[in-house]
Amino acid sequence: MYNIDRYICGSMIEKTKERQQAIALRKKGLSYNEILKRVPVAKSTLSLWLRDIGLAKRRKQRLTEKRRIAQIKAQQTCRNNRIKATEEIKLLARKEIPKLSRKKLWLIGVALYWAEGSKQKETNVSQRVSLGNSDPNVVKIFLRWLMEICLVQKKDIHIRLYIHRTGNEKRALNYWSKVTKIPIKKFQKTVFKKHNVKTNRKVDNRQYFGLLDVGVRRSTNLNRKIAGWIEGISQNY
Repeated sequence: MYNIDRYICGSMIEKTKERQQAIALRKKGLSYNEILKRVPVAKSTLSLWLRDIGLAKRRKQRLTEKRRIAQIKAQQTCRNNRIKATEEIKLLARKEIPKLSRKKLWLIGVALYWAEGSKQKETNVSQRVSLGNSDPNVVKIFLRWLMEICLVQKKDIHIRLYIHRTGNEKRALNYWSKVTKIPIKKFQKTVFKKHNVKTNRKVDNRQYFGLLDVGVRRSTNLNRKIAGWIEGISQNY
């Protein structure tokens, strides 16, 4: 019994020391996880010991800042993982696309015009070929399609920039000139959008280049031919 009593007594003393140590560390502003690394007890025990221990404002601020930093790190890790996964998926997907044949380019262009191009209406019997888009790859594919498939001469293609007044016209013109390989002096007069767009989205004006309209002069019959291609696809899909 003597040995058992001495063991119990020693264990209680040890627990008392651990409790005092835990309380002291808590008062210094350490988090539960930080304390558990120094005081090897169950988390439930630690919670019981510290439930009535208040923290000074400065200590609370330390824990709040520590949590904020941990949250930022976690968000950055998730973002990096997402970016890596996205790039891996896109890389595999790119490998699935073979070199485009003339026939495939023809169909891609027809589908693109079907979705984005200007169509002839009953009230407007003379509608030129025209497509507007802000995606540089869409613009490049459409230009290639016009010249290689539709056999449109470059001199018959006209370009016009549509941009909000908050945008940088000069930078946008330089950007689209590089995309299209058409000199700025060949562009039509820029059209400035007058309406105010209300949005909660964060817009980076450094990445805003407006919308480019690509049109073809004297192309009403070509528009009608494209309409026939579209009808052919819709009837034979």
